[in-house]
Amino acid sequence: MQTPRRFLPSTAVLAAFECAARTGSMTLAARELSLTQSAVSRQIKILEMQLDVELFVRERQTIRLTAVGDAYAREVREALHKISTASFNLHANPSGGMLNLAILPTFGTRWLAPRLPRFLAANPGITINLTTRLSYFDFRAEALDAAIHFGQPEWPGAEMVLLRSEEVVPACSPALKRQHGFRVAGDFKQAPLLSISTRPQAWDRWFSLHDVPGGTFQGMVFDQFATVAQAAIAGVGVALLPTFLIKDELASRKLVRAINLPMESPERYYLVWPAERATYPPLLAFREWLVAETAPDR
Repeated sequence: MQTPRRFLPSTAVLAAFECAARTGSMTLAARELSLTQSAVSRQIKILEMQLDVELFVRERQTIRLTAVGDAYAREVREALHKISTASFNLHANPSGGMLNLAILPTFGTRWLAPRLPRFLAANPGITINLTTRLSYFDFRAEALDAAIHFGQPEWPGAEMVLLRSEEVVPACSPALKRQHGFRVAGDFKQAPLLSISTRPQAWDRWFSLHDVPGGTFQGMVFDQFATVAQAAIAGVGVALLPTFLIKDELASRKLVRAINLPMESPERYYLVWPAERATYPPLLAFREWLVAETAPDR
């Protein structure tokens, strides 16, 4: 269904409204937009007449958003930002070879980023824009072509391909290992344990796998592997960390295996994309390269 024109204001009108809403001043908005104050005021009046809604309360020489104006300003600001970003991306790469990819922070910085030069060298017409995400999001609400996902193969309305599995191991500083003298899995009951908020059951699974009776295992909680790894290096506690993401720390002995009892995570890494982007050429090229790159780890 085609949207009525009255609900599609011009970008000039919306820009004037957004600027006035953000600055709280017709004068400041006019200065930012290189317009006269009366021109900005006219643009906003046009918008209010078009929508048949009062967006500002005007009091002498000041303005303030109405409740509905404030809610509308937030959505307009987001929409203008998306248009601006899309225009910038097209300008930066007029051939259209742009891939907007959501990544997991530690996977992106430690595993993907060092390998990206090989992909870019083999695909010189493609530019990749990276943004970090820690959890599910709605492809319909965000201008993303694909995402690196860790979890179960469940993402409504999306397609995916398996990238790799993951082994985690209890890791800590050499000093903490000497202090506690870990020998068996049960020794960790008396140790400070570090957890990741996105994997609340990880330690319970590890203890269950290694036949340690159930109980309450408490400790510090972090939201990213990068910070929990640094805490483990500093001697704060023992963390369950993916071995492929801490290879350098293990090699340099900044971290050691507190005990050599690994666990394979039940979740996997996937490349996920909205079904309507399945044939997008930059995504096809990246998907083919990424699947080949992770083949040895599957």
